[in-house]
Amino acid sequence: MPFCQTATTRIHYRDEGSGLPLLMLPGGGLNATMPYVAEKGPFHSINEFSGEYRCISMDLRNANGGQTEGPLEPERPWDSYTDDHLALMDHLGLERFFVMGFCIGGPFIWNLLRRAPHRVVAAVIVQPSGHRPELPDQFYRNNMANWGPALCERRPEIGMEQVQAFLKRMYLDTGDFVFTVSRDFVRQCQTPILVLPDDIPPHPYATAMESARLAPNAQVSLYPWKDPPEHIPMAVRHIRTFLKANRPA
Repeated sequence: MPFCQTATTRIHYRDEGSGLPLLMLPGGGLNATMPYVAEKGPFHSINEFSGEYRCISMDLRNANGGQTEGPLEPERPWDSYTDDHLALMDHLGLERFFVMGFCIGGPFIWNLLRRAPHRVVAAVIVQPSGHRPELPDQFYRNNMANWGPALCERRPEIGMEQVQAFLKRMYLDTGDFVFTVSRDFVRQCQTPILVLPDDIPPHPYATAMESARLAPNAQVSLYPWKDPPEHIPMAVRHIRTFLKANRPA
């Protein structure tokens, strides 16, 4: 799998299949890497869609277990990741694209829609992470324990004080709703969106459904769509139908 070099970041990515481009953002929080969309997610999305779409994925910057590396930017955590997503699509010469994101991919998609709404044809948001009022600091605590120490061990130039500032800005200072945009932004977003909700602590059902109700061109899958597992093919068919219906003329 190739690399894309930007001014500050070396991006490890995968480019498979042919057709209209579909950017796939893996789940796994700040340790999100490409195997998630190939073999570890609720369905093997590259296998499902590479026969119809050009499927592009990447390791998240500074994910433990991944090969994308760049600076930690405490003043702009979410935007630093969006920089990488857009830089990869620029590198591949792809001006417009579909996007499908799992878990942390939900907030990433909303930030893409804020930063580059003209480039996203339609978006599929699968089991998105979001703010849960009864667990307001869960992402901060989990990443301080499970992401930050391993990152600092393999990148000695990054210290835990920098990690703490990064996570505080990312999840606590603006910690509400979907983290990256406001409810007013979602109300005004005209991009077609399909939401597949989940309901575990990091993936609050209420937040996913609120975003779907607010977005004027949103659809929602059946729920629950992962339990029993026999429901998953129906959810995949819904994604396929949604993408087909929103292909550019």
